[in-house]
Amino acid sequence: MAHYYALDFTIDGIREDYIFNETCQHTVPQAIECFLESCSFEDAVRTAISLGGDSDTIAAITGAIAEAYYGIPDAIRAQALSYLDDRLRPIYDEWEARYGMGQRAH
Repeated sequence: MAHYYALDFTIDGIREDYIFNETCQHTVPQAIECFLESCSFEDAVRTAISLGGDSDTIAAITGAIAEAYYGIPDAIRAQALSYLDDRLRPIYDEWEARYGMGQRAH
């Protein structure tokens, strides 16, 4: 097991003492555990954010894992897309037209 991250903790068990640390050793295992403890895409991301520390990095990693497993709920996708301005939305639309990744979301 020397080549794997230890996942011998729970998010609730580390939350109180968890501090900012942007290294992969202190973000990737926490992100994986946030996903493993989740029951939905939103639950996974909320758990990651609630941990604190480098929460944007942890949430981004957790969200990527959770999206692959759960998909992104339509309401969350629509809300996120509503924040794109007139310059960014066409870029997203072109990406979707070319690769169609949004078609697999729930």
